[in-house]
Order: sequence, then structure tokens, then C-alpha cells
Amino acid sequence: MKMINSVFEKSSKNVNQCPDNKLLEFALVGRSNVGKSSLINSLLNNKSIAKTSSKPGKTILINHFRINDTFYIVDLPGYGYATISKKIKKDIKVIHKNYFKSRKKLLYTFLLLDIRHEIQKRDLEFMKFLSKNYCPFVIVFTKSDKLKAGKINDQIKKLKKELLEYWEYLPEMFVTSSKNKIGVDTIHEFIESCLKKFSN
Repeated sequence: MKMINSVFEKSSKNVNQCPDNKLLEFALVGRSNVGKSSLINSLLNNKSIAKTSSKPGKTILINHFRINDTFYIVDLPGYGYATISKKIKKDIKVIHKNYFKSRKKLLYTFLLLDIRHEIQKRDLEFMKFLSKNYCPFVIVFTKSDKLKAGKINDQIKKLKKELLEYWEYLPEMFVTSSKNKIGVDTIHEFIESCLKKFSN
């Protein structure tokens, strides 16, 4: 799939403000500083369409990017921030709860995990939350360029082993690097296959 026309459509403080034109959606979510905005920029082949920041917690809104006038990529607030106020943490939880419970056109959620780190408790809790709300998700390992090529497969095996302690079956997984464009084409193909399957 070529994402020829990608446009930032709007930011929403709550789900009620989100676009209501019935286009299908793919949401991205993950922990603080996992590389969400950088991955969106790589997927859309636009270095600045999603604002990146070294300061965690920059995204506290629901951001919709309209792609080829046929579907949305949705940038959701991250979770697991240690330095933001209790009020903002509560607001983010409300956004997640309302979004995943009410967005009927959501096809898949891309749950981003930093490939360098162990699976965190908050990641597992979010996976359970998605499953409880019948929201299909895939796992996207980010920042693979931070590891030596020979260690990537070993790290994936280790992370899968950790996940299998909690899950009998694992979701589909993608290994990515926004810096080196690794995994971008594979995710494009996944999105295209989903659209073909669910648009009919």
C-alpha cells in the first residue's frame, strides 16, 4: 500500500469530538517515549506530520490522520508516564476507556513496545484491557536500530517467552525501526490486507 495522501485532520480532547465520517481506523498506543510519533512519520513517509519530542507525555489528545481519503491512523495518548500530574493521568485513562469502548470503526490497535526493554506491568495491563473490550491488537516492537543485528532475534525470543507466561496465544508481531524504515512496508501490507477484508 502506498500512503499517497496523508493529512492531519484534527486533534480531539475527547471521543465525542472525533471525526464521524465512518472511515475505518488503526490506532497506535504505547508507553512513554516508545517512539509512537516517529513510527507514524515513517508509516506516512512524512518527517513532521506527527510532532516528536524527547519529553514524554507530549500527546494528550486523540490525533486523527486521514490516509488516501479511505482510513485513519489514530495517535492516542500514551500510558505509564511517571512525571505528569494525577489529573492528566486520569484524563488519559478516560480517553482510552471511552475510545476503545465506543469507536466502532476501529479495526486494529498497534501496541508499541520498546524492543530493548522487558515487558512492563503496564503493558500487560493494557493488553488485558484491549482484550476485555474485544479490541484486536498487534504488537509493534520499536527502536530495533538500537540493538545489534545479531541480537534482535534473541531479544524477540526472550520477549515472546515473557508474554507466553501470561498469554496462551500471541498476537501478530512486527519489528520496526523508524530511523532505518525497518518493518514499515510490512505494516503497510498488514493495513492493506485488513482494509480489503473489512471494507467489503
